Amino acid sequence: MERERFGSRLGFILVSAGCAIGLGNVWRFPYITGEYGGAAFVVLYLIFLVIFALPVLVMEFAAGRASQRSIARSYDELEPEGGKWHRFKWVGLAGNYLLMMFYTVVAGWMLAFMVKSAMGEFNGASTEHVASVFGQLLADPVQMTIYMLIIVAIGVITTRAGLKNGVERVTKVMMVALFVVLVALCVRAVTLPGAEEGLEFYLMPDFGKLFAGNTPAEQWATFGDAVYAALGQAFFTVSVGMGSMAIFGSYIGKDRRLTGEAVRVGVLDTLVALMAGLVIFPSCFAFGVEPASGPSLVFITLPIVFNAMPLGQLWGTLFFLFMSFAALSTVIAVFETIMAFSMDQWGVRREKACLVNGVLIALLSIPCVLGFNVLSGVAIPGIGDIQSIEDFLVSNNILPLGGLFLVMFVTSKRGWGWKNFLAEADTGEGLRFPAWSYRYMKYVLPVGIVIIFVLGYAPIVSTWLGVS
Repeated sequence: MERERFGSRLGFILVSAGCAIGLGNVWRFPYITGEYGGAAFVVLYLIFLVIFALPVLVMEFAAGRASQRSIARSYDELEPEGGKWHRFKWVGLAGNYLLMMFYTVVAGWMLAFMVKSAMGEFNGASTEHVASVFGQLLADPVQMTIYMLIIVAIGVITTRAGLKNGVERVTKVMMVALFVVLVALCVRAVTLPGAEEGLEFYLMPDFGKLFAGNTPAEQWATFGDAVYAALGQAFFTVSVGMGSMAIFGSYIGKDRRLTGEAVRVGVLDTLVALMAGLVIFPSCFAFGVEPASGPSLVFITLPIVFNAMPLGQLWGTLFFLFMSFAALSTVIAVFETIMAFSMDQWGVRREKACLVNGVLIALLSIPCVLGFNVLSGVAIPGIGDIQSIEDFLVSNNILPLGGLFLVMFVTSKRGWGWKNFLAEADTGEGLRFPAWSYRYMKYVLPVGIVIIFVLGYAPIVSTWLGVS
């Protein structure tokens, strides 16, 4: 079976960026930026993105292009004879499935809030009313299931149409629409009366905010938390570790070096996150809303902010349309990863892969839906409900361990090997991968990933031990 190809280089960049651009950019990034003092945190994040996340993204692109396979067969193709590296593919597949088991549900929330905003449900609403609307959504398994199934159907229909006619075409349209809506929201937000204070908070670094606290111990603890948050955000934002980027590497030719392509994807991904902040922080400061209000910022706080604006119903609807596009771009990209795994591993046709996996993802997403109502009592101390457990397994385990595994595979003589990786990454025209960085990639980068992994368990262990 001939390998499918993107119709254009722009398609590859937009689809790869679409996979990376998700709720981590437009939901998590703004509220953790608010929690850690604004611009100073953004600087930390950008540093870690360049020295930490982008090299791993290049590695995943290279593994896909060199093998011409998804994660289902990429390790098999590249490992030395008798190697066992390929066994990780099952962990990668599990990670993609786990991600979709809760991501389809959360994407459904965005779609639901777009509909509710368009219907004027938040017009003149108080904070308590908006909170009750969100609470009612979570308490209604039927409503959540309907929106989840709509998201799954969009993913299946898009991937069923093929790479060029489905994934590339739909993602191109969504990404262009996403940027148009985001630019409109940015212009509206930064021109609000009182927005200047929000812009200063977001764009003028005050590194003293990274050391908040009354004692040196508290100050260094705050700084450590900020570093960990920035490190984790930089790593997770480019979606490496589960093979989601390897599949897109396998769909491109060898005319461009991969470092430059990874930089372009990273720039687009980061641009969306930064622009989301330009919508949220000026809006919050203009209406006296606390920017460090956490995950509720999007679903409870921002509808109130948009409601206070002239034409608030329009701006609120556009915001949740933007959020829906951001979520759907990731859903479609991960669906393609899962479908390609089935085609590469078992040789099934795309139609059958889409049907079987679509049904499985829909069924496996039901526990997350029920975890907010019927199964709300199911929880793990220190982690949380079913959705939090699934998110924890992906974000705190499979993603960092997958990244670590990939770095070891690339830098080990018993794996793919550094020279083979460099040869693939530097094939074509464009920016070369820094060959001198071998020791950094082999020894320093893995330590950073291990730190992310270990610190991800610290709050859980503290809870289990009863330490405040």
